[in-house]
Amino acid sequence: MAIEILPYDGSEYFEDEAGQLELLAEAFETGDAALISHALGVVARARGMTSIARDAGVTREALYKALSDKGDPKLSTLLGVMKALGVRLAAQPAVPAE
Repeated sequence: MAIEILPYDGSEYFEDEAGQLELLAEAFETGDAALISHALGVVARARGMTSIARDAGVTREALYKALSDKGDPKLSTLLGVMKALGVRLAAQPAVPAE
C-alpha cells in the first residue's frame, strides 16, 4: 500500500498577524537568507500574494519566484515586501553591549 503525501503549505497555519510577526522575527534572528525568504513567502501567501506583490511593486509571478526555495530576492524586492506586510528592518547590535 502506497503512502499518500500531501503538499504542506505553512501559510495555512499563520492566519493571525501575531504569529506571522513571530515567524518573521525568528527567521531574521537566524540570519539565514533562505529561511528569511521562506518566512516572507509564508506570510505573503497567508495575507494574499496578489495584493502583497501589487503593494511591493512587483508581479505576482516575480514575487513567487523571488521567495521560492531557489529564489534570491533583491534588496529592493525584500524591502518592498516588508513594506507591503507592514514590517520594517531595524539595525541592532549582534551581541548586546555589556
